Amino acid sequence: MTTRAYIALGANLGDRAGNIARAVDSLRATPGVRVVTVSRLWETAPVGPPQPAYLNAAAALDTELDALALLVRMHEIERELGRKRGAERNLPRTLDLDLLLFGGLVIDALELVVPHPRMHERAFVLEPLSEIAGDEVHPVLAERVAVLAAKVRDLEKARVGRDQ
Repeated sequence: MTTRAYIALGANLGDRAGNIARAVDSLRATPGVRVVTVSRLWETAPVGPPQPAYLNAAAALDTELDALALLVRMHEIERELGRKRGAERNLPRTLDLDLLLFGGLVIDALELVVPHPRMHERAFVLEPLSEIAGDEVHPVLAERVAVLAAKVRDLEKARVGRDQ
């Protein structure tokens, strides 16, 4: 069985666009995963302590993996591209991959929460996601992604990236 999943990709250290492109290539090379589409890159201001600006994107995947197996693979890709996970959030990183939506499911487990618990608050997630999946419905909030994006839109902070 194939499930449509949506992920967020972000980077603010090193070759930001290159790291995102390598992550997409790694997803393409993953058995049981087909990359359907990827948004443009969006440059966004960081959340948290002072740090470089981010490039963000979203991707639609068709996958035969279950949600947890996909998340595990995403974390492997982050590590392969130099990500060091720690307890602190919102620190600079070479790559950040987040599972946003997974086939309309609601998952609330220790290892995984889907839909992503903060996606509806973040223009840097919703703008790229809206570009490729504006009509998708958030399974908890029952609102289309495009509507959620309009609610948090801040074009001063999220704009199509310059180094694509």
